[in-house]
Amino acid sequence: MTAKHARNIAFSGIVLIAGAIWIFPLYWALTTSLRSENRIIANTGILLDELNFSAYAAVLSNSKLPMWYLNSVGTSLIITAIVLVIGMMCAYALSQLSFPGRRALYLLVVASFMVPVPALYVAQFILMSDMNLVNTWWGIILPQLIVPVVVIVYKQFFDAIPKEMREAVLLDGGGEFVLLFKLYLPLNWGITAALAIITFISAWNNFFWPFLVVTSEDMMTIPVGITQVNDNFGVAYARMMALALLAAAPVIIGYLLFQKRVTEAVMISAGVKG
Repeated sequence: MTAKHARNIAFSGIVLIAGAIWIFPLYWALTTSLRSENRIIANTGILLDELNFSAYAAVLSNSKLPMWYLNSVGTSLIITAIVLVIGMMCAYALSQLSFPGRRALYLLVVASFMVPVPALYVAQFILMSDMNLVNTWWGIILPQLIVPVVVIVYKQFFDAIPKEMREAVLLDGGGEFVLLFKLYLPLNWGITAALAIITFISAWNNFFWPFLVVTSEDMMTIPVGITQVNDNFGVAYARMMALALLAAAPVIIGYLLFQKRVTEAVMISAGVKG
């Protein structure tokens, strides 16, 4: 056995151990959700030795999980769509148009990274309350539309498009909207897909702001609704794990289907913030 072969085996072993450590909490949650409460309390070990779906049936029938799903999907899709449209249009203006204060506006967008999002919550809550948007979808959505990284990423890619292509479209009589939606956007579909996925996941997982602005159980999103499981069932570990897995399922499935795009978006965002 060569030294290189031995290093490869050792590295593979380390990766397998790290993967097992990473996946163990998910495995433990799954085995817990598939057991009866008596077996969980009896602490019968970590092996999957029972397939009891009563916890899932209880969660689906006795909680407002379908409503929470609807709220999460609806608000996350609207946030993603608006953030992308606003972000690409702002980035296009900063990248391709000349107007007074363009540089100052771009510096303001970059400087917004230095403002912690929780520092805005008090002002945002007062604003949503004054607009009678507490316990509404728009109360959840509007404060989450500030995503400067989308503007910066789009601008970087728009800057890289050759000026000759822009001039050719202008000579053919195309306006700025034609340039944006028929030239710049089609050349950056991969970036758009990556940003859409990571924006959706971020909106789906957001807990603190929906927790503040929503008090009605019917308007809760999935992360906030999970906190109600104790109120509904007391300390019911199987039902808690079942609800957590059902809540995380869309994000897990989405990540497995779009791993490449999610990784690409995370690397782009990390590069911009770094």
